Amino acid sequence: MAGAKLLTGNAVVGQSGGPTAVINQSLVGVVEGVRSGLMATGNVQKIFGMRHGVNGLTKGDLVDLSEVPQDRLERIANTPSAALGSSRDKPDKDYCAKILKACEQHNIRYFFYAGGNDSSDTCRIVNELARSSGYELRCFHVPKTVDNDLPVNDHTPGFPSAARFVATAFAADNLDNRSLPGVKINVIMGRHAGFLTAASALARTVCGKDDDGPHLIYVPEVAFDTDQFIADVEKIYSKLGRCQIAVSEGIQDAKGEAIGAKLIKNAQTDSHGNVQLSGSGALGDQLSDLIKSKIKGKDGKPPRVRADTFGYLQRCWPDASVVDKQEAREAGRVAARAAAAGELDGSIALIRAPGTPYRCEYKRIELTDVAAKTKHMPKEFLKGTNDVSQAFIDYVKPLVGALPVFERL
Repeated sequence: MAGAKLLTGNAVVGQSGGPTAVINQSLVGVVEGVRSGLMATGNVQKIFGMRHGVNGLTKGDLVDLSEVPQDRLERIANTPSAALGSSRDKPDKDYCAKILKACEQHNIRYFFYAGGNDSSDTCRIVNELARSSGYELRCFHVPKTVDNDLPVNDHTPGFPSAARFVATAFAADNLDNRSLPGVKINVIMGRHAGFLTAASALARTVCGKDDDGPHLIYVPEVAFDTDQFIADVEKIYSKLGRCQIAVSEGIQDAKGEAIGAKLIKNAQTDSHGNVQLSGSGALGDQLSDLIKSKIKGKDGKPPRVRADTFGYLQRCWPDASVVDKQEAREAGRVAARAAAAGELDGSIALIRAPGTPYRCEYKRIELTDVAAKTKHMPKEFLKGTNDVSQAFIDYVKPLVGALPVFERL
């Protein structure tokens, strides 16, 4: 509810979940927004940063950001990964009680948390417990996730930069695959949504030839069938003598069970119960073995097959999208402005404005609109069982920005 009375005390900001190339832009955006708003009005005396999210808050591990010089903030904003450190803690009732106690001890009245699905849920839990306990606290979630799977949002900060990495990595890898022909599999992040894997399709525009990869793209939104997979690869390989493949780590069978999770023995899980898919090359290795056992070349021998799991590398590559940097920074500022306007809580959503050229708008939505929820690729972004549509290319291009142009003999 905008226009509610402003509280007087301190503000705290934290980063949670997987780091990105631009999450520090959001951190700096919050600091700038609080300084120009709530600090200017005298409602906030200090801005604290939580070391490693709410874990640091409960331990009193805080850093005073109130007077950090602007030139240092600019360097921090343009540095990848989480400057304050991150966390995957999922607070239960007892944990939340510690969070509220820490807020009382440090007179924190404004709580800003940058993160994805699980982080927005943490923000919701803290917010609801504060209300039920009678402690006045304003909680705001700043969106972030390379998976691009937050509902309501057209896209989320962190995704455009990771998509840029995937596109350029596939473009270079496509040339490698052409130089030494064979089958190349690249496994991309994306537990439930295939947006990041789909971004590999932009690599085809870098050289601009009809036979450029990726030749096959597999995302979680389409049921993965091993027999169809082999038929797809064999068709491309028999025609070109090579095949480049993009595979989401979260591909699922017809029953909705993740292929990678079934293949990883003694898999580690985080506090949210998620199997850590990106820390294993099991999916790529298994698909490689499958191809070697099922496909034979003209000489009767299996093709040369290699697999790479991009893993954490794609999250924080220091070549961020210009659009991503600007939007991540503004999302933090908008959260701070919402607090200064008297909003009680909320998450900041990025909404694509209609028409061209590309433009983004920002909207406060309810925490429950995004908390622990997942957005999937719409059907219009998919093309058959192993590709993406032109509609997806048109969607992602302005986010990623200009890509390099390669040439070949």
